Amino acid sequence: MPVLQSIEAEFTRDQPFAGLRVVTCIHLEAKTAYLAQVLHMGGAEVYATGSNPLSTQDDVCAALAESGVTVLATHGCTPEEFHRYECLALSVLPDVMVDDGGDLAHILHEEHPEWAVNLRGGNEETTTGILRLQSRARAGQLHFPMFNINDADCKHLFDNRYGTGQSVWDGIMRTTNLVVAGKTAVVAGYGWCGKGVAMRAKGLGAKVVVTEVDPVKAIEAVMDGFDVMPMGDAAQLGDFFVTVTGCHHVVTVQHMMAMKDGAILTNAGHFDVEVDAQGLRELAVSHFTARHNIEGYVLPNGKTIYLIAEGRLVNLAAGDGHPAEIMDMSFALQALCARRVAERGIDLSHDVLAVPRDIDQRVAQLKLAALGVALDTLTPAQENYLHG
Repeated sequence: MPVLQSIEAEFTRDQPFAGLRVVTCIHLEAKTAYLAQVLHMGGAEVYATGSNPLSTQDDVCAALAESGVTVLATHGCTPEEFHRYECLALSVLPDVMVDDGGDLAHILHEEHPEWAVNLRGGNEETTTGILRLQSRARAGQLHFPMFNINDADCKHLFDNRYGTGQSVWDGIMRTTNLVVAGKTAVVAGYGWCGKGVAMRAKGLGAKVVVTEVDPVKAIEAVMDGFDVMPMGDAAQLGDFFVTVTGCHHVVTVQHMMAMKDGAILTNAGHFDVEVDAQGLRELAVSHFTARHNIEGYVLPNGKTIYLIAEGRLVNLAAGDGHPAEIMDMSFALQALCARRVAERGIDLSHDVLAVPRDIDQRVAQLKLAALGVALDTLTPAQENYLHG
């Protein structure tokens, strides 16, 4: 992660977080742990909690704790323990916050607003978290500034599309040990993440069906060469189902009853609500563990449906998440925006803020330099022609 390494050197020199408490809610695996370390090297007192019980890796947590970061997370914790860890992290009265999915922001608004007394602001990297924050901002109920990492060019163009696209199928293939070629993959949602999942499925030889509620995205999927139809129709065709919408109950028990025997359900959205896992458990006449991280559910019609990783993020709960080269850019954005909050947060409006263009451009330049790629530059005459 050469981009983040260069930012670590800068932070070590400048100490932008000296005397500040930074709370992070991140998937606690090696790449995200490095982000926490970079913030710590910048002088921060860092408190790291997980953003998904199944993506937390205990060995990484142990190593992170040894490096000086306070870690509040364990793999496979209960929902109650998960919430308690988040509350413990926030109870330190943070100055800066790095959120993933909007959980920390929700607690600070709905449960313990008193813990935000020192908060200068923070940033959020997921589509799901940004939707939650924007809804709160529209209602005039966002109490601190939050940078929208998700919509930065160096995030959604690469992390969402290439990172999600590759890591989702990596998680599915390593967990099922099944071939993708020749099968039908149903991708629910054609945002940047859905585009990546569909693209990689096509590259692996699958026939791809996309389901959408947005007519513009649906046309885009059609012109990208994919079949588009409602989930009610796609349910009968799919061998693999991947939800990437940020919404809940995208795949319902009614859809499941229409599926093929042996259909495999997965979710790549932040929360485990896109596939109605609870409805599946209640509907099934029996269930069994088919393989590690795969539960089989026998339906009343005699068919068996398989659910990977309890319906949680398949690329992290059943894999190692996005490749390091991709997360290098996303975490660089978060680190630099955290610095911007630390230095200028009191002057920022209480809104969901776009990542400053200078930060987005700098991350791209650092990445290109790490890749050994050079760019042309405009001559003074060209600058005058374009802008004069």
